[in-house]
Amino acid sequence: MNPYLDDDLVALGDHARRFATERIAPGFQERDRTRVLDRTLMREMGSMGFIAPELPEAFGGQGMGCLATGVIHEEIARADLSLSYINLLASLNGQILSEHGRPDVARPWLDRLTKGEALLAIALTEPRGGSDAANLQLRIEHVGDEYVINGEKTSISAADQADAVVVFGRTGTPESGAHGVTALLVPAEVPGLTRSRFDCHGQRAIGRGSLFFENVRVPASHRLGDENKGFVQVMQGFDFSRALIGLQVLAVARVALEETWKWVTERQAFGQPLSAFQGVSHPLADLDTQVEAARLLCLQALWLKDKGAPHSAEAAMCKWWAPKLAYDVVHQCLLLHGHGGYDRGVMEQRLRDVLGFQIGDGTAQIMKTIIARTRAGRRAVPA
Repeated sequence: MNPYLDDDLVALGDHARRFATERIAPGFQERDRTRVLDRTLMREMGSMGFIAPELPEAFGGQGMGCLATGVIHEEIARADLSLSYINLLASLNGQILSEHGRPDVARPWLDRLTKGEALLAIALTEPRGGSDAANLQLRIEHVGDEYVINGEKTSISAADQADAVVVFGRTGTPESGAHGVTALLVPAEVPGLTRSRFDCHGQRAIGRGSLFFENVRVPASHRLGDENKGFVQVMQGFDFSRALIGLQVLAVARVALEETWKWVTERQAFGQPLSAFQGVSHPLADLDTQVEAARLLCLQALWLKDKGAPHSAEAAMCKWWAPKLAYDVVHQCLLLHGHGGYDRGVMEQRLRDVLGFQIGDGTAQIMKTIIARTRAGRRAVPA
């Protein structure tokens, strides 16, 4: 019994799990090996309403709540965390475009996004650092009815695969901080934009890379939010994605635990199942308890968002705790599978995949600062 999930949401989760089990899970390891994102699967997900279902119907969504999005998201991630980035990026960028984009520019992209016909990246991090997110060097200049972009973004998810990118850059003075940042929607095929791809440890189907802008021009109509206020306005959507990330990585932890509980009851040692030894079963019980608690926290954050209530602290808790916990869970499960877990396979790939979320999308230190500021006030926690 879950206080946040009614019968309709449970049924939605079952529906998403059947699809993920039948269509996504079988290619999990192959996509990691080839580093190819399956666009056919993405379109299938779109046709079933699994991509950004929280968006209003006018923007191509289903008009569902954020909890419904979370339920679908964790089932896709359970089958393949890397592929579930499609859902994560769609919900984050979909919210940004629907709330801050000009309708005539945003609607065609949102229609393609929800149908699984387009993938959007978000470009915030720069080579000089990621945690000081408002201190950007990439330059955006307003020239007539266009914006001209020069600079570099790095460690961008789906950098070489995205069809368009939400780009943050500086339009104000270097000293203006968060109040001199503007966000733009940049189609990936514009002249002057080049892309690279890294050889990352995990999440290899979606990939990460750099974006290089050399006198890239986009119409002023592609601005998202107000000029010089893009960071303050648009970054509010990250509370939503942080809760989704929590469910994303915990879904991987949950399936790892399910498989490991089954394994330790079947594997024999000294005439008994491994589960008979407290050194085996107690660590699993401990981690299982924490996973259940962390999942409830993530669902609570989405429930608060659906209610229009503040949820920044809860979302930050999801983002720092869940990735660390998921890594600890999969690590323990891998060890209990012995040499079979250490071999190239499902469990070691999960370990590689979940590790990245302790780095990207906001470190634990940044999340804890957000929590502290929410509780004590910004003056009491200035940095």
